[in-house]
Amino acid sequence: MTAPAIDVLILTEERYRDPDPADWYQGQIAREEGLLAEALAAQGLVAARRPWSDPTVDWRRCRSALFRSTWDYFDRFAEFSSWLGRVSACTRLFNPADLIRWNIDKRYLGELGRQGVAIVPTRFVERGEAATLAGVMDACGWTEAVFKPVVSGAARLTHRVRRERLDAHEALFARCVAAEAMMVQAFEPAILDEGELSLVVIAGRTTHAVRKTPRAGDFRVQDDHGGSVHAHLPSVEECVFAETAVAACPSAPVYARVDVVRGADGGLRLMELELVEPELFFRFHPPAAQALATAITAALGEDSRRATA
Repeated sequence: MTAPAIDVLILTEERYRDPDPADWYQGQIAREEGLLAEALAAQGLVAARRPWSDPTVDWRRCRSALFRSTWDYFDRFAEFSSWLGRVSACTRLFNPADLIRWNIDKRYLGELGRQGVAIVPTRFVERGEAATLAGVMDACGWTEAVFKPVVSGAARLTHRVRRERLDAHEALFARCVAAEAMMVQAFEPAILDEGELSLVVIAGRTTHAVRKTPRAGDFRVQDDHGGSVHAHLPSVEECVFAETAVAACPSAPVYARVDVVRGADGGLRLMELELVEPELFFRFHPPAAQALATAITAALGEDSRRATA
């Protein structure tokens, strides 16, 4: 059998195959993934970078593949799902395919909530279900909410609504539910002034965190929607919350980003647990890239020991 030519293939998408350093967003991608490539090389691993959909890649020659900026998978979900099955049969994935499939569908939040993880109050609406925003919000006692698809990213079809001004959104919500499963979450006012915390957990331990805040007049915290990202020193409470949420996953992920917000009662609530392709903000804490490289090296070493046992 031919030995793998690449230890770790860093996965991106086609539009970011060759990031333009003159574009601030693409330059950011290049810096983040460059830090990771350097850390992997320091571990003695051969790393390369390709779009997940590149038809020229021989996956049998890749010892492992690491999801990073694969931010088109939810727009090409059927293709991505088929690809995931094929590639996971011959290449070690970080995170593994079963965990990726579990995390892609945000109904995982309900599972975590049933395990005792405090989540933002959420109601899931299945495709074709006869439900209205007014009905959901009345049943839950919410005056403000956010709705979005259960399979999505980059704030796709994400809208904030107020109970007294639903007419502008009911028709859109109905069209969305006719096409795909949706989720409605209580709007947490703290997102506007305190923002959202993102804690990065690698091999079960919190490495660092950032605080993301929306621009004036918006609620979306992503920087490509005008939000701002700031370094944040996580408290013990925040680290414990993040690590507990990750420990509740069906299996242990190598990396995770835990997005949380303060509820009205002052307690932390999980907004999302990102295991597929989260931005990990290595530029705010480069040692975290080294921690991920170390964790990947350890996992590959365990694979080798099992193969020779």
